[in-house]
Amino acid sequence: MNPVTILVIGAGGRGGNYATYATEHPDQAKVVGVAEPREFYRNRLVEAHNIPAENVFTDWQTAAGRERFADAVIIATLDDMHADPAVAFGNLGYHMLLEKPMAPNEADCRRIVTAAVENKIIFAVCHVMRYTTYTQRLKAVIDSGAIGEVVSLQHLEPVGYWHQAHSFVRGNWGNEAKSSSMLLAKSCHDIDWISYIMDARCLKVSSFGSLYHFRKENKPDGAADRCLDCPVEADCPYSAKKIYLGMLERGKKGWPVDVLAPDVTPEGITKALRDGPYGRCVYECGNDVVDNQVVNMFFDEGKTASFTMTAFNKAGHRKTRIFGTRGEIYGDGSKITIFDFLTDTTEVIDTEAGDASILGGHGGGDYGLMSSFISAVVDNDPSKILSGPAETLESHLMVFAAERARRENAVIDLP
Repeated sequence: MNPVTILVIGAGGRGGNYATYATEHPDQAKVVGVAEPREFYRNRLVEAHNIPAENVFTDWQTAAGRERFADAVIIATLDDMHADPAVAFGNLGYHMLLEKPMAPNEADCRRIVTAAVENKIIFAVCHVMRYTTYTQRLKAVIDSGAIGEVVSLQHLEPVGYWHQAHSFVRGNWGNEAKSSSMLLAKSCHDIDWISYIMDARCLKVSSFGSLYHFRKENKPDGAADRCLDCPVEADCPYSAKKIYLGMLERGKKGWPVDVLAPDVTPEGITKALRDGPYGRCVYECGNDVVDNQVVNMFFDEGKTASFTMTAFNKAGHRKTRIFGTRGEIYGDGSKITIFDFLTDTTEVIDTEAGDASILGGHGGGDYGLMSSFISAVVDNDPSKILSGPAETLESHLMVFAAERARRENAVIDLP
């Protein structure tokens, strides 16, 4: 079997991460092209995969102007840059792995789905939570009838105080006009996962949320606009100096530290904090996405689910309670604890994979996603994809409806 050849559009953290599957499994996949405007990230991928010069591009449009030269494309650009390349490469017949979210609005999501369906390509969106060992074991427990019929579910996403500050205040996803809503950017994973676990059609949603804390009026007295210049920095939990240089001191040189600068040294990171966006005071960033939100969902047959996203926690695995007619489940992203109403007994299933590799991210979901995608392309079998066009569009429509509910203070019916 020849390896699946891959073109990578966007060679940053996510694109580079998925591309490592080819490094670990050269018999299955081979990266043969890249389009990336930033020289450092483009060259890093070129060197890692020995990409020929004729297949190296500074923009996706030039790559799309060529006849198809790879089996598949990974699109890992910023959120608001997904739709046009996805449609273009879909129309060229590339099988496609598209980073989530599909697009920041319903119209572009539908454009992408139409291109995928009409061109009959293998199409997967990176809802990696579906592909984890934890999720698959949990789904098997539910499908076995161990807790009877699922009636309701509670799900918590603890974003983490520093992650919120990094990605959704100082970072690329802090301003909705430049990216997308918080619920779409961070939690479309979770709404999609809830839909997958509930295995029922969502009929209506309501939602509440706010930007509670990361606002100019909450800036401490005497604080500076940059953490390196701030006289009260030592008393601020969101200090960029504390977060990034602290991680570096503990030996952490990957994400999120390597987002700040290619030079992951104290000198390189300090320079980035002085000159770049990640050194700004969190109360002076012009961010507008929410830092806490709840979503209520009503499904077929009267089933219900609730979701909470909040920045104000330590960060860690999602926490879920699932309530059935014969038992209940508590899951923490690693362990699945099942209580049986009939026997009053408890069973614990430990799904911890312990994979420390790059593709071990998201509880092994990154690896599971890539493995499923490559296998689906080889066998031309879309059934191996858990997050295809229909499933993804359904959960994205739930997110858009929830955002509309939050803004309009209303209960929104889904189509």
